[in-house]
Amino acid sequence: MDFGTVGSIFTVVVFVCFAGVVWWAFSKRNKDSFDEAANLVFDDEKEQQTTEKKRESSK
Repeated sequence: MDFGTVGSIFTVVVFVCFAGVVWWAFSKRNKDSFDEAANLVFDDEKEQQTTEKKRESSK
């Protein structure tokens, strides 16, 4: 095998992996878990606001 054949095989393998990742990322099965993960940042704000209110009420 020469470098051209190895390069072509590598390109096909990388493309198949890329297509698999894209399919997985846009799969409807994973939408709920991705939405939940995207909102984790906002859940932290709610806890922080609750803590700040407790501090203000204890003063």
